[in-house]
Amino acid sequence: MTTVRVVHVLRHNRPARAPDGSDVADWRLVQRLIVLADTVPAEDGGHRAVPLWLRVWGQKDLLSRLGQPAADAADAQVASGLLETAARLLRAAGTPVSAVDIEPASEDVPELRWDTVTTRVQLATATETRPFTVSTEYGLALAAVAGAPVRVADAVMDRLAVPVPGEDVLAPFLPPADARTPEGPPLERRFEPHNMAFTDGLDYWELAGGLSDDGESAGPDYSCAAADGSALLTAAVAEPIGSAALVQTIYADDYRGAAVTFRGQLRTTDVAGQAGLHLAVIGPVSVSMATRPLLGHGRSLTAPGNSDWTWHEVTVPVPGEAIAIRFGISLAGHGRIELRGAELTPVPPGTQG
Repeated sequence: MTTVRVVHVLRHNRPARAPDGSDVADWRLVQRLIVLADTVPAEDGGHRAVPLWLRVWGQKDLLSRLGQPAADAADAQVASGLLETAARLLRAAGTPVSAVDIEPASEDVPELRWDTVTTRVQLATATETRPFTVSTEYGLALAAVAGAPVRVADAVMDRLAVPVPGEDVLAPFLPPADARTPEGPPLERRFEPHNMAFTDGLDYWELAGGLSDDGESAGPDYSCAAADGSALLTAAVAEPIGSAALVQTIYADDYRGAAVTFRGQLRTTDVAGQAGLHLAVIGPVSVSMATRPLLGHGRSLTAPGNSDWTWHEVTVPVPGEAIAIRFGISLAGHGRIELRGAELTPVPPGTQG
């Protein structure tokens, strides 16, 4: 077995894959990149690393635990209280976590993914080691809390790992450096909005959880679609939980020092909560909170109930430290909201009233 270190790559996502490797049309199944790199360098100082794709939906707390060192586990009560309790109970019972093993479901899997691997937590007793099968997300998070090694079979490393010169184990798996921000890789480097008339369906748009800026997908209580030059965001159940937003994100470089206006026509049906245009300016990652703060945020809300097509707009300044601009429509509660004629335009300095 090869002991590996786990590198959690924030915000590098891709759509889910079917067992045959093709994309699947399910917006809830978003995968995030985890890199497993050997801990002992080769004679030339390089390493071997293999990508592992894990689910984002429903696993936010577990995946966030991977970015924290094991030395902080005793104090990590807020983000991982249940994991910490599990690790302490296992130690108290005399069955601590001795290792977490990542095993492919078969010898010919083309890549390591949440649906092609089996994860076994090894519990050490006084006389033997007993394996327990868990989800990969949970197993890796438990290893981080317990300070246990993560292992991959030598045969798997030989077949799927790639050589990595030096210490940058992410280099083979990320876009070129000139296509990334200092805080992490985007899905695509864009400085202007695309597909604003929805002629290409929902290309460049994403269904996100509420008005968050962390890239997490929305829950199953909401759905979206595009047809006839407009986009639709609707509640998929009678009493949806939380809120959702259909948004597009672009780089803020070309808009810094001025402001941007997002406008469009909205139509609503049976809206009970809040619905309207959404515009946010996002800053760099906060060192203290490891999140991207909102430097500016604006909304233009519709009235509850029904409304015919009506123009709405919202304007937000873009300061010099802005990283991205996120715009779209949002919905909280049952009902639906439609958008057409969407425009995002810069406002020259000194002209904003």
